[in-house]
Amino acid sequence: MSWYEEVFVDTGRAPALWLMIAFVLTFALTRWVTRRIRAGELEAANAPRTDDATAGDDAQGGLISNIHLGGVHVHHQVWGIVLVLVTGLIEFRYSPESPWVEILAALFGAGAALALDEFALWLHLEDVYWSAEGRKSIDAVMVAAVIGAAMLMQVNVFGLEEQTTESAWAVAIVLAFHFAWVMVAVLKGKLKVGLVGIVVPFVALVAAIRLAKPTSFWARRRYDEKKMARARHRFSDQYQRRWDRIRDSIGGEHGTRLQHALDRIVQDEIQKATVDEAPPETMPRGPSAAP
Repeated sequence: MSWYEEVFVDTGRAPALWLMIAFVLTFALTRWVTRRIRAGELEAANAPRTDDATAGDDAQGGLISNIHLGGVHVHHQVWGIVLVLVTGLIEFRYSPESPWVEILAALFGAGAALALDEFALWLHLEDVYWSAEGRKSIDAVMVAAVIGAAMLMQVNVFGLEEQTTESAWAVAIVLAFHFAWVMVAVLKGKLKVGLVGIVVPFVALVAAIRLAKPTSFWARRRYDEKKMARARHRFSDQYQRRWDRIRDSIGGEHGTRLQHALDRIVQDEIQKATVDEAPPETMPRGPSAAP
């Protein structure tokens, strides 16, 4: 315990530690649950259809299944946003001491993981969780994890030394160079690396020096044909597939929208909508009904 107090409590890093632990564990648990749900949906979609079962039902219900309230699928980002808002409000209002600040940090990390795990849904305003666009959620989680780890290790965010901060001009110059590297990295199409470079200056510098992506603003405006060819070779389809495999190994296989399951759901709904209703019982005609 003395080691924990010396390394984290006395240095003020204990909340950041528990935030990162909760963030990583919540993300891992969330992806495990969503992959189980998806596997169940695929199994249900490919299973023989019966009269009392619908292919669109969640994976046989049970504890591991999607949550619906009033017929609306409530995504887990909702719970994450609520957690982040509530913990932030409590921290700003009461500023509790240990151990409550560590508990709030852990809850904040869990909420951030739940929310960022569906970052692609924020961006596209539709359910792209398992599509190719859904990999943006993995990117967001990875960027957040790197930034959180850098803050936990007390990385000098802007590369300022203690003696440098004594001069306002020196601070302004250092910050100007730092954000110039970040901006060049972003213009070169390396948004994720640029974001990490905000807290790890060396990363932004390396990204700013290396080749730009061929589709970036920097490459289109500044590269000639020879350099553009180098950029296309550097960021080829093979490069993209390699990164896709890394992201899929973390978050599950992306690139499909459960098309078979969706087709089965549509077919079931069409069949239910077009089935003929039983004709009403024939009533005997009275004298007034005779032609």
